[in-house]
Amino acid sequence: MNCTKKTETAAPVTNTDSTITDTETNVDTLGSKSYCYLGVTGKDSVFVSIDDNLGTVTGKMKYKNSEKDSSYGDLAGLKSGDTLKLTYEFSSEGSKSKRDLYFLQKDGILLEGIGDQKDDNGQMRYADEKKISYKEDQKLSKADCALVSKALQ
Repeated sequence: MNCTKKTETAAPVTNTDSTITDTETNVDTLGSKSYCYLGVTGKDSVFVSIDDNLGTVTGKMKYKNSEKDSSYGDLAGLKSGDTLKLTYEFSSEGSKSKRDLYFLQKDGILLEGIGDQKDDNGQMRYADEKKISYKEDQKLSKADCALVSKALQ
């Protein structure tokens, strides 16, 4: 014990909500997220709009080809990790068709899956999912949704 009196200053008390921190932001994790993509190869274009609702994916797609038949239709499927596993139900040459269509979604782009397909009761499906390749030359980049929506009409 010392005879000198020591004065202590109390730390200021602040009332804070313990559930909110300075770095926390309010992020809406529920509800549908919309994405639009465009791919151009030569004179051919691909337009895609996708709505991701907690892993359930729907959307529209259009192949606009300059020297062969174009197609337009609906996308439906699911997101598995970074892969969109979709069915493309489309019209081309006056007939309706269905085929599997997988995309790898990364860094703001979609890479279309290329692989052998087989007919399964009128729907073309990938013969072996393990042999699907995702090549940069089949890349679709993020695009303005107003532009994509206009192209999809």
